[in-house]
Amino acid sequence: MSNYKTGLEFAKELDQNDPLSSYREQFHIPKDKQGNELIYLCGNSLGLQPKSTKNYINQELEDWANLGVEGHTDAKNPWLPYHEFLTESMANVVGAKPIEVVVMNTLTANLHFMMVSFYKPTAKRYKIVIEADAFPSDKYAVESQLRHHGYDDKEGLLLWKAREGEELLRYEDLEAILDEHGDEVALVMIGGVNYYTGQFFDLKRITKLGHQHGCMVGFDCAHGAGNVELNLHDSGADFAVWCTYKYLNSGPGSLGGCFVHERHAHDKTLNRFTGWWSHNKETRFKMRDEFDVIPGAEGWQLSNPPILSMAAIKASLDIFEEVGIKKLNEKSRNLTAYFEFLLKQLGEDVIRIITPENPDERGCQLSIQVKTADRKLYDKLTLAGVISDWREPDVIRCAPIPLYNSYQDVYEMVEKLKNILN
Repeated sequence: MSNYKTGLEFAKELDQNDPLSSYREQFHIPKDKQGNELIYLCGNSLGLQPKSTKNYINQELEDWANLGVEGHTDAKNPWLPYHEFLTESMANVVGAKPIEVVVMNTLTANLHFMMVSFYKPTAKRYKIVIEADAFPSDKYAVESQLRHHGYDDKEGLLLWKAREGEELLRYEDLEAILDEHGDEVALVMIGGVNYYTGQFFDLKRITKLGHQHGCMVGFDCAHGAGNVELNLHDSGADFAVWCTYKYLNSGPGSLGGCFVHERHAHDKTLNRFTGWWSHNKETRFKMRDEFDVIPGAEGWQLSNPPILSMAAIKASLDIFEEVGIKKLNEKSRNLTAYFEFLLKQLGEDVIRIITPENPDERGCQLSIQVKTADRKLYDKLTLAGVISDWREPDVIRCAPIPLYNSYQDVYEMVEKLKNILN
């Protein structure tokens, strides 16, 4: 849809015609001290809490109180297989097969566990390719892997950089890096959606390119899971990791997710760190058996899962399952296009959107550079009741989330920005 109009009435009309508008009621929307709802455009940093989350967690608290250890088998949702209750929904969210997905650990821990298996440096092939402006945690993680294996972390890291005067990355520059260094690269590890610019990369293209040069390929999908259609299975990537507290609304610091392509599912020779939860479920409690790894992504688990955190994930995933990632994606494209239309009315001499214009190359986030403005503008926006996200040196990140943001939210945010600028 591109025939957008200005004015509040048009925003209200879009909300009335939005088939997903009722889902906003299923979330707690933060309020100011006077009890007015804030305009929350920060779900790319921390997703809002579904109203059902409390009941899901309380169910487990009650079962723990009433059953103690027997809850592992007798709880309403037995704890022993609890992570399995999340697998199919999570696989649907990221476009994978259930055997390829597991919910476990946290994001950077999962990245390290994946690199134990898929970063296999040799004397000749040991380098790692990453975006120059990757999320810092990813950069720190890959640098530490290089050091761990005895390599220089500056010399062993190849940075895919934007060109002078540009923010977005070009595939031909990645191709040039691999044409020059491909036989020295062990791993290509890219953020599926860049946290700063909001650029959504072509995972399939990058994977194909990496594999052509004999490299393993993995993605950090923290800003992609629940935001865009990742189609991880079809991408052919060797692995991917993500968190669940942004677009997947599972609560601060909640567990992450892991994808391992099914071609690796039965490879018992892959080097990995192991624990008893990656051992054959049938004989796991026979304690004295030799290790026998579970096929698929489950074979990377270490410990029994934290049930309270998983209950919060289940609450959100049940909503995703009901709506479906395709419908969410459709609203997301419309909502962000409307947001972009309104921002452009402010004039290019005032603001610049650094996120790609092509809807196939972005999720819901728009990264806005306001010319001649600094953090004080962001602070004024916050005081005006808009919760967004400042990133140095000069970007305000706003993510209208299709599950709980309205067209009116977006309209009012731009009005407030306009008033501050005037």
